[in-house]
Amino acid sequence: MRFAFIAAKKAEHRVTILCRCMRVTRSGFYAWARRGLSARAQRDVMLRTKLHAFHAASGDRYGRPRLWKDLQEDGEAVSEKRVQRLMREEGIQGHVPKRFKQTTNSDHQDPIAANVLDRDFTAAAPNQRWVSDTTEFVIGDSAKLYLAAVLDLFSRFVVGWAISAVNDRRLTLKALEMAVARRCPDPGLLHHSDRGCTYTCDDYQTYLAGQGITCSMSRRGDCYDNAVMESFFATVKKEEAERFPSYSDAKMTLFDYIEVFDNQRRRHSTLGQISPAAFERRTAAA
Repeated sequence: MRFAFIAAKKAEHRVTILCRCMRVTRSGFYAWARRGLSARAQRDVMLRTKLHAFHAASGDRYGRPRLWKDLQEDGEAVSEKRVQRLMREEGIQGHVPKRFKQTTNSDHQDPIAANVLDRDFTAAAPNQRWVSDTTEFVIGDSAKLYLAAVLDLFSRFVVGWAISAVNDRRLTLKALEMAVARRCPDPGLLHHSDRGCTYTCDDYQTYLAGQGITCSMSRRGDCYDNAVMESFFATVKKEEAERFPSYSDAKMTLFDYIEVFDNQRRRHSTLGQISPAAFERRTAAA
């Protein structure tokens, strides 16, 4: 194990220093090197290479569970414990979670819908239950950018989203309009959000009613009533960023994360470690 580590790191540090740190002799290392790597050590080298490749392919976002699944799908019969060891030795890790920031403005006199969803974050088929919410990012030193998103609870697919420098009804309505145009849901769809004014306003409620969509809203100040959206936004900020240098950079980055990575490629633990698009394809085929 120690000699294998020295062999893996000798391109970065002098062998003498590595041997001293690992408390082995240089002669012992070179004798081991002449004998060649054991079969297990050779496989470790190959697994390390694949772990780095899969981690890079995820945008350096994935941690142990998803990288382990990547290896399994690539035909590698390897234990999760071994993956954990190799990741630790290689310094490979997923992004650290960041605190979610509340953006809801519920100080208004608009009518509030009942909490019909009632924390049942499941759906038997696509376009039965959607959840929606808005979150905030920072541009430059102090400017703000808001992301509104609509997510299908069946597959966790982000069906609609929009960004704006202003957190108003136009932002949330634009995300909803994208979702409806993309999925063409039948009447009876349940739409859940918080009770912020951008969701309770006349424009938004009129559009929901015109599409035959039933409205559901969280209780006041209870983030758990919309936990799936809270989790999605926390993941975006954990795996991507909370701050961007410019609006154009934020737009490109969020498009790539939502449409290319999250919807099409990111493994979701709720879906059995496959992507929302793959989950919907598998369900349709079945």
